[in-house]
Amino acid sequence: MQPELYLSYSSAFLIGLLGSTHCLGMCGGISASLSMTLPVGKGFRLRQTVMLLAFNLGRVGSYALIAALIAIFSTSAAGQWRWAALLLMTLAGLLLIFMGLSMGQWWQGIRFVEKVGAPVWKRLAPLTRRFIPVNNSGQALALGALWGWLPCGLVYSTLGWAALQPTIGAAALTMLFFGLGTLPSMLATGYAANWIRNLQGNRGFRRISGALLILFGLWTLPFQALMH
Repeated sequence: MQPELYLSYSSAFLIGLLGSTHCLGMCGGISASLSMTLPVGKGFRLRQTVMLLAFNLGRVGSYALIAALIAIFSTSAAGQWRWAALLLMTLAGLLLIFMGLSMGQWWQGIRFVEKVGAPVWKRLAPLTRRFIPVNNSGQALALGALWGWLPCGLVYSTLGWAALQPTIGAAALTMLFFGLGTLPSMLATGYAANWIRNLQGNRGFRRISGALLILFGLWTLPFQALMH
């Protein structure tokens, strides 16, 4: 594994971890509802864990698939035209900055970016009703796979970064690591953990996370290349 790719994977994981409060707002409700449909009794915790893992596996799998589809075009363009690579880096950096501003509750311009995926979600959203209420892990997996296409500024911000990867596989892995970063908070939400709800409402945590995402965005911007 090349060092620069390892850095991007670990950073993608960190972005997912820092963006946990945004994930809770977008996907936390559906994750928590999976537990509510399960009958309480012997083996409840095991069945609950399987359901939550299946849902999140489907969600993260969709992130990786979207990244792979985007990378089919972005890797080719970046390889042929230098301006395309610079454009992708600039876009990725700006999206992370916008997401950081949103996380810190300073500016919500990322909501305009989220509208880009609205037409796709409008077609997929009705399909989710086929799997609700969720009765087994297969339904949870399918619901998660569909839910992964929900328009989300944090996902789009990381997708912009994944598009910079040199190969389709590297782009998919970037989103896989991002998804793994979101996993702790999503699982905790499914277990109805109070500390997660407290974290979501903690202004200090949101601002620190937002500031770090902005720094990631600034680091991504190709200042030196643009000056030349």
